[in-house]
Amino acid sequence: MQKSRAWIFGALMLAMLLVLSVSCAKKKVTMEAEPTQEMTAEQMEAQQAAQEAAAAREAQMAQKGEAEQQREEAAMMAEEARKRAFVEENIHFDFDKYDLKPKAMMILDEKAAYLREHPEVRVLVEGHCDDRGTNEYNLALGDRRANSAKNYLVRSGVAESRITTISYGEEQPLCMEQTESCWWRNRRDQFQIR
Repeated sequence: MQKSRAWIFGALMLAMLLVLSVSCAKKKVTMEAEPTQEMTAEQMEAQQAAQEAAAAREAQMAQKGEAEQQREEAAMMAEEARKRAFVEENIHFDFDKYDLKPKAMMILDEKAAYLREHPEVRVLVEGHCDDRGTNEYNLALGDRRANSAKNYLVRSGVAESRITTISYGEEQPLCMEQTESCWWRNRRDQFQIR
């Protein structure tokens, strides 16, 4: 009987050890599971922070892209304004003269800078006169005026092959009145981009 008691006692002890080990194992698992849950929460916070940072970067990039687009549009508008000014700004001459005045030289300097920046652009210089004088005389004077501007542009670094001249003499007036201010408007060189 003592053997059976010892055996029962041993079996009970073994059962208790098993229960304790299972119980401890559960606690151990539970304790290990908690840090995993905390790490998951930390990971979720880190992931959310990363997503917010990525969204902020995207917004910043979109803003930069928008700003870049606005700069490009502004540059295009400025370039279009320079091109329009090139064509619309004439130079003027004194009566029966073809020499360039200081203001005309300043205008031609701007035109030369534009042409140097745009080597693909070719220009037609049109010489014009007022209606005083004969048609033949005014055609010759218009030619000298156009060539005066052309020579200045060539001296300013523009290839001669890019510049063509033509004289219209008195044939294309801007003004028809018989006043000095009207005649002055007609004594001009005009510039056309080709």
